[in-house]
Amino acid sequence: MSIQNINVALIGNPNTGKTSVFNQLTGLKQQVGNYPGITVEKKLGFCKLTNTIKANILDLPGTYSLNASSIDENVVIELLLNKNDKLFPDVAVVITDVENLKRNLLLFTQIKDLEIPTILVINMTDRMKSKGISLDISFLEVQLKTRIVLVSTRKGIGIDELKNTIVDYKNLSSEPCLNASIIDVEYFNKLRHAFPNQLLYKLWLVITQDVNFLNLERNEIRNTFTKSHSDLKRLQQKETIKRYQFINDTLKVGQTIDSTNATDLRSKLDKVLTHKIFGYAIFFGILLLIFQSIFDWSSYPMDFIDASFADLANYAKTHLPAGEFTNLISEGIIPGIGGIVIFIPQIAFLFLFISVLEESGYMSRVVFLMDKIMRRYGLSGKSVVPLISGTACAIPAIMSARNIENWKERLITILVTPFITCSARLPVYAILIALIIPNKRLFGVFSLQGATLMILYLLGFGMAIFSAYILNKILKVKTKSYFVVEMPNYKLPLFKNVAINVIEKTKSFVFGAGKIILAISIILWFLGSHGPGNDFKNAQNIVEKEVYSSPMKINPSVISDRVSEYKLEHSYIGIIGKSIEPVIQPLGYDWKIGIAVVTSFAAREVFVGTLATIYSVGSKSDDDSTIKNRMESEVHDDGRKVFNFATGVSLLLFYAFAMQCASTLAITKKETNSWKWPLVQLIFMSGFAYITALIAYQILK
Repeated sequence: MSIQNINVALIGNPNTGKTSVFNQLTGLKQQVGNYPGITVEKKLGFCKLTNTIKANILDLPGTYSLNASSIDENVVIELLLNKNDKLFPDVAVVITDVENLKRNLLLFTQIKDLEIPTILVINMTDRMKSKGISLDISFLEVQLKTRIVLVSTRKGIGIDELKNTIVDYKNLSSEPCLNASIIDVEYFNKLRHAFPNQLLYKLWLVITQDVNFLNLERNEIRNTFTKSHSDLKRLQQKETIKRYQFINDTLKVGQTIDSTNATDLRSKLDKVLTHKIFGYAIFFGILLLIFQSIFDWSSYPMDFIDASFADLANYAKTHLPAGEFTNLISEGIIPGIGGIVIFIPQIAFLFLFISVLEESGYMSRVVFLMDKIMRRYGLSGKSVVPLISGTACAIPAIMSARNIENWKERLITILVTPFITCSARLPVYAILIALIIPNKRLFGVFSLQGATLMILYLLGFGMAIFSAYILNKILKVKTKSYFVVEMPNYKLPLFKNVAINVIEKTKSFVFGAGKIILAISIILWFLGSHGPGNDFKNAQNIVEKEVYSSPMKINPSVISDRVSEYKLEHSYIGIIGKSIEPVIQPLGYDWKIGIAVVTSFAAREVFVGTLATIYSVGSKSDDDSTIKNRMESEVHDDGRKVFNFATGVSLLLFYAFAMQCASTLAITKKETNSWKWPLVQLIFMSGFAYITALIAYQILK
């Protein structure tokens, strides 16, 4: 029995519930990647429709029409034009919102003109009664020349019917809804006669959009049917008007709205949540709640994971055959991986809160609020989206700056986004805050540790705004771009959407960081377990000679501990660490911290994994303590704690401002097409971080 694979493209305006439909169809069978040659994220999922038919479900970027204004909208057009693309859809599923059907149908009528079998999904139908909406589905199907599926992802309604309709895609009509070419009959007739084997609307998109079109040279079409920019814009406007006339005529009969049944809760909530005073107070309160919860809720699973990895490393050391391989596992791999796994609870809780805020519709209100602040500092209102998404990761945040049309405003956004505290900083912040900030509460409610974490997030945001202000003055941005943000309806977050988002993003973070940490852990273990010269090779004899020749009485049982410490200091990693110590010592760091700072340039979260590996290689003979306990008990030769308050604050400020991420530099280079701006980022951020950390340590020590 052969299995048939079909390609299904989910297309729709932003905030129509497209991702919810995607999650209902695919569950956790999803892959996230970039479209070839460009940094726009794509989501591909897999769905078994019948015993013999499987579907590749492609979740395309949200777009309002096929008149593209950004690179992610171009992705939609180029896929729909290129039949040779391996993901070219056999059937297009256009997702619409029952409350915004008129606006959503513009995109639907354009896709129908491409003569691709198309299904119209009307989502959020569970809200029809409360909004007083009724639809004549039979009439709409005839007028729109399609099959319509009513869906409520919240209640799981219509998903099976959608699957059955997709299976039956060959029986769908591919006839356009209307004849848009009547906006200029003479022009389109000439175009049709010149290229009789090509779809007319595809030719029109090639002329008006900055897209690629296989089998035809775009310049050939444009040179033959050239029009001025203003004429093309005028024709596009006439096309849009023509389509809306058709949509209005269709909905006059096919849709009835009884506004007396509609509730006005949304406007009441907006008045409070976007208020010029209460709006900021509520947002600040939500942030405080989030950071309190990150520490409070995650403490128990983190302690369990930390202790489990310590026990696992000790078990491997005592039960596996003695040798290099056992040392690699117990001192390199297990502590290194444990140094990142321990932070899964905190990362998961962070993504949980972000997902809930996005799903509920509140995040758009935050973007609206922050726009008022951004404009004062020379940033585009559209810069809010990259800065907000930078709390997860700077890389996709920088990519999302592509929808800022003005180059200088986009450049400023790219350069300042890495100041926003990303999830990779969270492991560093968490371990350092736990070491230097007492686990006490203000007024019996607010955790000092949670408050410290929030302050670090606000510091990063404040520095991003300040840097944008400086760059705005230097680059002299004069042109302004308009900021338009859609306020989606408030809704209770769907558990399935939130769960999939948390699982996928946490998995991406852990596996992305895990590969780097595993590689670095193995390298660090080797550098810490081997060394040049006689000092390393003869460490046992040298230490024994020092111990027995000392006039002080020393317990022989500590000899093995002294040998481990001596070997670590004279290993390759010890030599490297000692060589950079003069540079980092004024910041309060010893050579071990210095190694962790250097290796964490690959990824910030490597800092904890590096220290876990170094302390494991140099650990005491009977030590099975956790990484936190080892860091807490680490002391200088004079008995002072290594991770004291001054050093801890210095490290926190260093990581709040430093460019400790090679991947972010790489994506900045790709987005700016120059090494100049990544180098500006690296030098300014690292220099500012060093000076800030230096001042803090010298004042607090």
